[in-house]
Amino acid sequence: MNARSPWVELGRIGAPFGLAGWVHVASFTDPPEALLEYRQWRLARATGEAITLRLEDGRPHGHAVVARLKGIEDRDAAARLTGALIEIERSALPEPGERQHYRTDLIGCEVLNTEGCRLGTVRYFVDAPAGAVMVVEDGGGESPAREHWVLADPSHLLEVDLTAGRVLVDWPATLE
Repeated sequence: MNARSPWVELGRIGAPFGLAGWVHVASFTDPPEALLEYRQWRLARATGEAITLRLEDGRPHGHAVVARLKGIEDRDAAARLTGALIEIERSALPEPGERQHYRTDLIGCEVLNTEGCRLGTVRYFVDAPAGAVMVVEDGGGESPAREHWVLADPSHLLEVDLTAGRVLVDWPATLE
């Protein structure tokens, strides 16, 4: 497993909100508006490019938040940020509590179920209406690779050993 990143993904920029440069934000914090406590956001794009912008203003909006970032003055500028990951410096974040983990720390971990079956490796997370889902991919020689979509909640995530890079889940190897 890779060393812990100095950046922790706490959200994703969504579509523009209005005409004045505001954006919708999918926050991965609990509660969602806790993301607004961090004033410097590193925005990482799929291309690998990253920029740091200062949070000027933000507020809860439904089950998510909306935000205005310094230098983003209109809808077109806001639209260019769509899809960027919001990362915060790990040193600015509190240590996770008991049975809590930052998603980025689980990426690359091997996943085993309670029957001892290897399900694969955590590749990424998806936010679904029922909560976060850990996407576990098992290349195992198959093409395309087999995926398991495991609910990332305490009832299914039984044990996480970041030192060993291993996650134990209560999840079947096959769903009927």
